Amino acid sequence: MCVAGRELSEPKLSPDGSAVAFVATMSGSTAIVLVSASGGPERMLTTLPLPAAGRGLGGGCFDWLPDGSGIVYAAIGGDLWLHAIAGRAVRRLTRHGPDARVEAPAVSFDATFAVYVVDQAQVWRCWLDHDGPAERLDDGSADFCFDPAIAADGSAAMWTAWNVPDMPWDAARVEHLTFDGGRRSISGGAGSSGGGAVHQPRMMSDGSITAVRDDTGWLNVWMGDRALVDEPFEHAGPSWGMGQRSYAVAPDGDRVAFTRNERGFGRLCVVDVGTGDVTEIARGVHGQLTWVGDRLAAMRSGARTPTQVVVYDTPKPEGRREGATWERRVLAVGPVVGWDSVDLPEPEAITVDHDAVTLHARRYVAGEGRTLCWIHGGPTDQWQVEFLPRVAYWWSQGWDVLVPDPRGSTGHGRAYQQALRGGWGRIDVDDTAAIVAASHRHGWSVPERTVVMGGSSGGTTVLGVLGLHDGLVAAGVALYPVTDLADLAARSHRFEAHYTSSLVGPLDHVDLYRERSPLTFADRIRSPLLVLHGDADPVVPIEQSVRLAERIRSSGGDIEFHVMEGEGHGFRAVENKLAEYRLIGDFVARWR
Repeated sequence: MCVAGRELSEPKLSPDGSAVAFVATMSGSTAIVLVSASGGPERMLTTLPLPAAGRGLGGGCFDWLPDGSGIVYAAIGGDLWLHAIAGRAVRRLTRHGPDARVEAPAVSFDATFAVYVVDQAQVWRCWLDHDGPAERLDDGSADFCFDPAIAADGSAAMWTAWNVPDMPWDAARVEHLTFDGGRRSISGGAGSSGGGAVHQPRMMSDGSITAVRDDTGWLNVWMGDRALVDEPFEHAGPSWGMGQRSYAVAPDGDRVAFTRNERGFGRLCVVDVGTGDVTEIARGVHGQLTWVGDRLAAMRSGARTPTQVVVYDTPKPEGRREGATWERRVLAVGPVVGWDSVDLPEPEAITVDHDAVTLHARRYVAGEGRTLCWIHGGPTDQWQVEFLPRVAYWWSQGWDVLVPDPRGSTGHGRAYQQALRGGWGRIDVDDTAAIVAASHRHGWSVPERTVVMGGSSGGTTVLGVLGLHDGLVAAGVALYPVTDLADLAARSHRFEAHYTSSLVGPLDHVDLYRERSPLTFADRIRSPLLVLHGDADPVVPIEQSVRLAERIRSSGGDIEFHVMEGEGHGFRAVENKLAEYRLIGDFVARWR
């Protein structure tokens, strides 16, 4: 049940609101699927070339033609394709080459052109109504460009841009280009350099720009120069990839639907633009919102809710005055049959006071006196209370699953997220240790029955807890962990190659990088450790785990190291997913 099923992403209502298209991924194959917005059988639209699917609440794969007659989509092999629904004709639109990464197409209102991103760094326009050459729109001043959007009348385009060493959640801007040649930049004001996080820019019919910004210290939806809802909750997640759509403007512009992150717990809300009144529509983590006519489509998930594509029938004006409810209809479900019959737990929110800061975590309670502390990756990220099969599995095996949000995590405001700057490898480690220690004080488990686990940067935190807080836990599981921060900066893929500059410090601070890297204190890791790493990892080279294993073994430590053949940063093949469960299960059984 945990490794089967399909992943769903990017549901979008058709221009007339009659259908929803979404991307489905299963067993390594992807397709764009159509289903009636009223419910009914699914129909697979795309065959070859395969669509380049986003993940989770991300997207950037496709856009509808304005008359609903087809879609423009990004293919796995690079380039854009136009796929007509009637007749299933497929036409190649761009020729950037097999090594190019093409994403996030946006189609103009008159279907004459599409704007898109190449290699996360360039914004281009290609033509749909003739075979003229594509043209580059950005001026090359930004290191990264994400999520282009087109003005309602087709006169302008805009996109999110930023420059290293910043990441998009540190400081970004909106680049605005009119097709007569005018350019301007729009920045938030929360960052120390005058910029803050800003993403998902779109232009209203009156020319005003909507976006998500953190000027007030929280990622809230803005319209023009004001926050529509100024509240201490996040309305979006960090920009790890293209295509996040955490808000949607009603067709008449009088309301905006938005997602709210309540310390990890999700809720769908709607704000009245004129009055500022907020209506809470539904619980659960929502994303990928589109609003057409009286329908709002979304991805929906929760601790007890397998991932769904849903449509809400929104009340008409007279119904809104009378307090009519929003009616939800499930159109597609990703996980396999069986989950609905499992009595899955809702986590409880945990806070811990440490280092003059209130730390946050969530606990899935099994109540058998043993704890699996699972640290999310990123570290600028968060596991919201959504459908997490891995968490459900270990809970079902009798483990309390404790999910900490150490400083640097999103979902708790800009100050909490930015507090890790310069402190990666220490602050996150000490925060996690404080949360684990609090679980012991509460009597949920004891060190001898506590295992700490995490992947990527979460795996780095695992190694820090084992090496710097000896005796706090019985053992650790590290999946594709960062063990050498300087090597990460030198060899990681382009998006994260400079991440250490803000999270650790300038790259010429060699001693600091060495001190923070788990390889340096590998001889201090005395608790048993399981490490799994893919041999094709483009983010964290497998050599980092190889060197870690060698150093721990040479110092007499207890490490079990497994190479997952053909896997990258995270495990995708079913056989490797099954191996992950088996290897971890055999390992942690020693502390049951």
